Amino acid sequence: MSQFSINRRHFLKGATATLVLSALGADALDVLHPPKTYRVGLIGTGWYGKSDLFRLIQVAPVNVVALCDADNQLLTEAGAMVAQRQKSGAVPKLYRDYRKLLGENELDIVLIGTPDHWHALQTIDALKAGANVYVQKPISVDVLEGEAMVAAARKYGKVVQVGTQRKSTPHLIDAKKNIVDAGLLGKVSHVEMCCYYHMRNNGNPPLQAVPDYFDYEMWTGPAPLRPFDGMPHTRWWRTFMEYGNGIMGDMCIHMLDTVRWMLQLGWPNRISSTGGIYVQKEGKSNIPDTQTAIFEYDDLNCVWQHRTWGTPADPKYPWAFTLYGEKGTLKASTMSYDFIPQGKGEPIHKDVVYEKEKYPEDVTEKAIELNAAPATRLHMVNFLEAIASKGRPVADIEEGHISTASCILANISLQTGRPVVYDPRNRIIVNDREATGLLQRPYRQPWEHPAAGLLKA
Repeated sequence: MSQFSINRRHFLKGATATLVLSALGADALDVLHPPKTYRVGLIGTGWYGKSDLFRLIQVAPVNVVALCDADNQLLTEAGAMVAQRQKSGAVPKLYRDYRKLLGENELDIVLIGTPDHWHALQTIDALKAGANVYVQKPISVDVLEGEAMVAAARKYGKVVQVGTQRKSTPHLIDAKKNIVDAGLLGKVSHVEMCCYYHMRNNGNPPLQAVPDYFDYEMWTGPAPLRPFDGMPHTRWWRTFMEYGNGIMGDMCIHMLDTVRWMLQLGWPNRISSTGGIYVQKEGKSNIPDTQTAIFEYDDLNCVWQHRTWGTPADPKYPWAFTLYGEKGTLKASTMSYDFIPQGKGEPIHKDVVYEKEKYPEDVTEKAIELNAAPATRLHMVNFLEAIASKGRPVADIEEGHISTASCILANISLQTGRPVVYDPRNRIIVNDREATGLLQRPYRQPWEHPAAGLLKA
């Protein structure tokens, strides 16, 4: 009997099985169910949009039908790159408006790699068009966008995988299985998470004319229209709260989501945050350069700290989380993990897995995150299997919403100067009308916020 004759659903249960599939390669998917060529569209052809698409091409038979971007130069370049990567050699159809892409093509999968302020509308519209969606984190810029995305995924019965690929990172899967789940930590009663990267883009570029190859109105969409002072999609947008939620929304979500997965945590009981622009006051950036947040659970506080200046607390773990248990401590990042036992016992260390030999094209790909490539491939395999089985992926939209919204709620706490308690059933912040009003951002006309659909549901 073939090793693949076992019950497919039983075999594919859990992240460890996904890891096995990745080790076996894309051929394993072909044996488990009849090969299907997925019709794929990508909205947002920048750095990570292309990276996600190229990882998908590596693990599954796909036909990249269409690409969309507000930057025509970026779009044309991406079309040529995709033609080189996909087996057909075909250049996808190119669009400036994602609504036309969705309206003119029947797609199995839509990847969304646009800035954060676009994630909600594009995900919901792709679901309405009948596609399964892989959306980058954070899923939304406000809490009610996230609620609407979860509702849409359930209404249309489609799979939505969120790009929180730490859940598919081989050495972190190992840490969860062999350290946390094996009981080596004992009871975990404190967690610290951090980011000390100097990643807060800042400066005072002058206002300038919008290039004719860039549709700034379409790029901005529902967000406020800032005076144009340079191409925003070359990471400049990340430094403005108009388009995201700062380092909290960009980096904390990864670590909080991983901690929640490792410890099987849901919504925090209460969230509080302090911080601001303490050091880097000279430029246009309006996101905090210093911030602390506390996510409170029963007998457990998860504490986040970021600084975009100074030195990291531990140079080996500048973007990381630490689980403090009664029997030991686990420090982990995208690059490695270290288990330090309390008292007797042997320390355990594991490093990131690279797959340069198996995927030599990784080495020459422009701007690739080599350490993240294996994790993203695993994430794509898990996404495809959820589509085939009509199940939930490891980073289902609801889990992505909890992690995203928790970070947004931390920013609301920072803005109001008081802790917040979110009630997801009634979609309010308990006993705080002002803070509840911040759960939804105003949209620029003529774009309509998807929260209106929640009221009709």
